[in-house]
Amino acid sequence: MTHSAPDSDRERFEGYYAAQKPPWDIGRPQRPFMEAGDTIHGRVLDSGCGTGELALWLAERGCQVTGVDFLDGPLVAARSKAADRGLDVNFLQMDALASGEIPERFDAVTDCGLFHVFDDARRAAYVAALARLLEPGARVFLLCFSDAEPGTNGPRRVGEAELRRAFGSGWVVESIEPARFEVLPGIPGAEFTPGGAKAWFATIRRA
Repeated sequence: MTHSAPDSDRERFEGYYAAQKPPWDIGRPQRPFMEAGDTIHGRVLDSGCGTGELALWLAERGCQVTGVDFLDGPLVAARSKAADRGLDVNFLQMDALASGEIPERFDAVTDCGLFHVFDDARRAAYVAALARLLEPGARVFLLCFSDAEPGTNGPRRVGEAELRRAFGSGWVVESIEPARFEVLPGIPGAEFTPGGAKAWFATIRRA
């Protein structure tokens, strides 16, 4: 079964890329992924890969990477970066909820800022898609906005208990640690706590 992003989501994200550089596109991977880099290996799916900085960094470290995003614009940029850097990354345009239909299986999934955009129903469908992609023992590495971040700018906040519920069946939550989600400064509507929006970085194993 194929899923597609709501038109409102598509228009919002297309607007970010068309009007200016998106606030989350900081020119390198978010720090929690870099710190966890030694534990991310093998065949990796970067879910919601955007312009590809995390996917390309993982490929540089020897991973076999597939990046998925539902917008064409950032994928054009990602493929251009891959060519410039001489890296072989398979970038696919598709909704993350349909990623469970990819015939390949993966050793890890990275999610930098995608989980927190889903409402409850799409969140459940997303976790189900991840379950189809991962063999037992494979892991999801997930960075999302935390409910500790004040204000209303940015995406939906996620509580630790929500994360544990979302991955409550068929998964083992190995760790959920406070983290920061860095953004580019000076973008209206993307003002957050100094040092980066408060976030969670979760490591979750397929049971």
